[in-house]
Order: sequence, then structure tokens, then C-alpha cells
Amino acid sequence: MKKLVLAIITSAVLSCSPALAAEQLTVVEHAKSDATAHIGSKPDNRGDVLTWTNDVFDAANKVKVGTDQGFCVRVAVGSAYECSWTTTLAGGQIMVEGPFYDAGDSVLAVTGGTGKYAGVGGQVTLHARESKGTEYDFRFALTH
Repeated sequence: MKKLVLAIITSAVLSCSPALAAEQLTVVEHAKSDATAHIGSKPDNRGDVLTWTNDVFDAANKVKVGTDQGFCVRVAVGSAYECSWTTTLAGGQIMVEGPFYDAGDSVLAVTGGTGKYAGVGGQVTLHARESKGTEYDFRFALTH
């Protein structure tokens, strides 16, 4: 009898808990305005601040769909920054925070949004499109 009651309760709980489906959204950032304020005499110092405001394009990299702006603080010389930025698209904004690595892809947290993105969470994966590092795929996996 206990097993039957437990199975009924488990089934009821699972049916009331909708799975969080991630909305996939990809944009391409053109990193053309990046500027770094150095706190030391070296070209790369812990505490350096990188700022930007850039255009973002659709996944095909053809049509401008918005902008992004933000800042990163160098936390590990030669390997990582800690970043915070906002991507503005039609209908709202998506806020992001987390580490940006000098090499390889970076995965950051989506911390919220406005407008049609109000209440979102999830993550964004950054992927450099070419070795120059001036275009990045932002692959958002948004949960509502």
C-alpha cells in the first residue's frame, strides 16, 4: 500500500512540475568598440577594465538586431575576465554575468531580462567566430 501511495504522490508532483524548456537564441556580436583601461604598466594586468558597446546581428550575421554594452575586469592575467553586460534586442534586454576566457568557449549565466525577456534565466555560450576575435556567437539558452 505504501508503494502505491508513494507512486501516486510522485506522479502528481511530476505532473505539476513543468519542465523548463530552453528557448534557443543566437546572435553575432561585432566587437569593434572594445577598449581597455590598464591599471599597470604592462599590457595585461589584474584589475584592467574592458568596456564596450557593440552591434549584434542575427544568427546568419546579415541583419543588425540590437546592441550590447558592458564591462569585464581582468581577474587572471592571460586567461580570464569576470564580465557583466546587457544585450538589447527588439522587445527587451537580456542581462549576463560570468567568466570570459581568453581561449576556448565561455559559458556565462543569464541573470534576468526586461520586456519579453522579463524573468528569464539560463546561460549563454560565447564562441569566437575567427582567430582575430572580433566576431562572437552568443548562443543563448533562455529559461522562462
